[in-house]
Amino acid sequence: MIKIKYTLLIVGILLLTACGKKADQTVKIAQQYGLAYAPIQIMKEKGFLEEELPDKTIEWVKLANTAAIREAVLADNLDVGFMGIPPFLIALDKGMEWKMMTGLSESPLGLITNDNSIKTLSDFIKTDKIALPQPGSIQHILLAMACERVLGKADALDQQLVSMKHPDGFQALMAKQDVKAHFTSPPYLLMALAEEQNHMVISGEEAMGSPFTFIVGACTQDFYDNNQEAYQGLQKAIKRSMDYMVEHQEESLELLMTHYDLDKETLKSYLEYEGMVYSSEIKGVEKFIDFMVRHGYLDKTYELEDVIWE
Repeated sequence: MIKIKYTLLIVGILLLTACGKKADQTVKIAQQYGLAYAPIQIMKEKGFLEEELPDKTIEWVKLANTAAIREAVLADNLDVGFMGIPPFLIALDKGMEWKMMTGLSESPLGLITNDNSIKTLSDFIKTDKIALPQPGSIQHILLAMACERVLGKADALDQQLVSMKHPDGFQALMAKQDVKAHFTSPPYLLMALAEEQNHMVISGEEAMGSPFTFIVGACTQDFYDNNQEAYQGLQKAIKRSMDYMVEHQEESLELLMTHYDLDKETLKSYLEYEGMVYSSEIKGVEKFIDFMVRHGYLDKTYELEDVIWE
C-alpha cells in the first residue's frame, strides 16, 4: 500500500492555518481542464458572477492539477478551487480548513489504452506506464478501487503511474509515446475513443461501483466565514450557469465550441454523452472516504457535515 506523503504541504497548512485569510474585494477562483468545467466557462463568458458581485473583482486561473490548487489556496492566492473529491479529502485530512460548497458535474471517466493486448487490468506488465493527473487524484483513487476489485491489491499499478495533465496525457496516448494508457475524462476520453487504435479497459463508474460526482467546488473556512456575500454570489452564479445550459442550448454550444476547439455537432454529442451531468448535488463522498481510510490515503474518517458546508 502506498501512503501518499505531503510533508511540505502539511508544514504549509499548519503555518497558514494559523495566519488566516482576510476578506477582500477580489475573488480568486481556479479550475482545471475538460468539459466537466463547462458551467464555469459559461459563467465566465456570460459574466454571471460579476453580475452577482458587482463590487468584487473576479480573477480566474486554470491550473494543471489539484496539487497546484491546494498550493495556491495555502499561499493565499486562491479563494475557491474546483477539483475531484479525493484530493479535496486528502488536503482536509492533512489539516487544511476547507469544505465543499457545491457539486459541479458528473462525468464519464475511463482508463483508455492504445494496446490491443490489454483487455483487463491484469494484462498490464511492469513496464507499461499509465498517465493520470497526479497521485491522489480522483483518477488515481478510481484506478486503486478497480485494482482492489480485479487484482486484489489497491496499489498494484501505482509504480507505473506517470503524472500528466489531461492534454499531455492524450497526446502521449495518441502518439504511442511514453504511455500505454491514460485515465481521463471528456473531451479527451471521447476523442481517444473515437480513434480505432484505442479502447477502454475500465470505466470510472465500473471502478467506483456506483455514480459519483466528478468535480466539486471547495472554499476555505476563512472565505466561508468572512466572505458570505461572495460565497452566496458564487452559488447563485453556478446555478444560473447550469440553468442557462439547459434553457439556451444553442447559445451555450456557440459559447463553448471555441473554448474547447470542437465543432458544434461534436461538442453537442459530448455534452449529451451518457453520464455527463451538470448538477450541484454531491454524490459518492461516503464511499470515497471509506475506501481511502481503509487503504491509508486518509488518516481518519469524516461525516458529511465535516466535509460539506451547510
